[in-house]
Amino acid sequence: MKILTTILMSAAAAAFASGGLAAEETKGKTVTLEGTATCAKCDLGTEDTCATVLQVKDGDKTVTYYITGEPDKEFHKKICKSSKEAKATGTVSDKDGKKMLEVTSIEEKTKK
Repeated sequence: MKILTTILMSAAAAAFASGGLAAEETKGKTVTLEGTATCAKCDLGTEDTCATVLQVKDGDKTVTYYITGEPDKEFHKKICKSSKEAKATGTVSDKDGKKMLEVTSIEEKTKK
């Protein structure tokens, strides 16, 4: 039983460290998420107006966070027509059934 508990705790820590955060655990907290940043209108075709979204893998599903906040205004120009890998820090909330991320910073991830 002790080994099983250790294995489960290690798996949970690995999922947390890799950005696979359960959405319920992040509400109202400052988090850093990594994923694919793109435009909900121009790339995904899911909105009528341009909106930056960050698509983050959570296990076998993808969670889409709509980005809001001052740092997004300049960043959107980089991803409107083509997606980029990005890292964003901010506070998670829900609005109209969508996950929102009020960013304090968002930047394109550099390739190693």
